[in-house]
Amino acid sequence: MYAIVEIAGQQFKVQKDSKLFVHHLTSQEGYKEGDNVEFDKVLLIDNDGQVTIGAPTIAGAKVQAKILTPLFKGDKVIVFKKRRRKGYQKKNGHRQQFTQIQIENIVA
Repeated sequence: MYAIVEIAGQQFKVQKDSKLFVHHLTSQEGYKEGDNVEFDKVLLIDNDGQVTIGAPTIAGAKVQAKILTPLFKGDKVIVFKKRRRKGYQKKNGHRQQFTQIQIENIVA
């Protein structure tokens, strides 16, 4: 059984006990390690060949996950801009913040 779910603006194919890195999840209280979180924007569920497609989401379906690492920084990406023969150079770096989650259950 797998599902396609939208988490923090991106779509992921998830299965039970799979681990993934998603864009940093925030809440008013702040998430801690071991907290449970639910995602209700389930776009597709495949239950052993029986496919259910939402329009745009499946009503009543949700994915339950546990937070393993609340804040994790990814690799640094260097952004370098240059205009030739103009003396213009600009160099910036960026490290994206991620949250590591583990899928515990898919409720159809």
